[in-house]
Amino acid sequence: MKALVIYSGGLDSTVLLYHLHAAGHALEALSVNYGQRHSCELQCAASICAQLEVPHQVADLSSIRPLLAGSSLTSADIPVAEGHYTETSMKSTVVPNRNMIFLALATGHALSIGAQQVAYAAHSGDHAIYPDCRNEFADAMEKAMALCDWKQVALSRPFVDWTKADIVARGAELGVAFDQTWSCYQGGDQHCGRCGTCIERREAFDLAGVADPTRYSEGAPCVTTLRANNWRLAET
Repeated sequence: MKALVIYSGGLDSTVLLYHLHAAGHALEALSVNYGQRHSCELQCAASICAQLEVPHQVADLSSIRPLLAGSSLTSADIPVAEGHYTETSMKSTVVPNRNMIFLALATGHALSIGAQQVAYAAHSGDHAIYPDCRNEFADAMEKAMALCDWKQVALSRPFVDWTKADIVARGAELGVAFDQTWSCYQGGDQHCGRCGTCIERREAFDLAGVADPTRYSEGAPCVTTLRANNWRLAET
């Protein structure tokens, strides 16, 4: 089966890419530049796709950034919150309707290249903060995708009931080069180690019992400090 992967260059979507690649699917990958603060993730996506010999395109939608204002990922005047994803402050990272935009674009591209499915890496840890990562949203989108054209395109979300630790464990099994992926919402040269996605990343490696090869900034708190501040890291 041919699948189009919505691919950010982050940890989750990279494991998804490897997961489908190992299953023998013919793959193409689509990344989206929507003017995100951490656009460096797109360079990671291009590099990893080149290594796996997966055709990769970047849709340049950076001009829509002003239309998606109000998120710390698209508005420079809104700081990226620090702490765990379960905290209310993390709602500042919600980009209005992002996954519907991505899925609509990917569905059109999938139809044009003859792909039978669009895959995205929503997982259970996203559900509390991101409504467009929940099963209810994905179910509704799949129904819409089935109605938009004479051809049929399915929506694949194999990680939707997995934890991030499950995804890290699967990535370790597949030999994913985690150090080549990008998660941090701050952008920059190194992961900040403090924002919600960095904390979630660090927690996932800790829970999965997999060594974290990520380079964090010099001022990033150590795992012991994160636990002391109740940022929900696994207890050793």
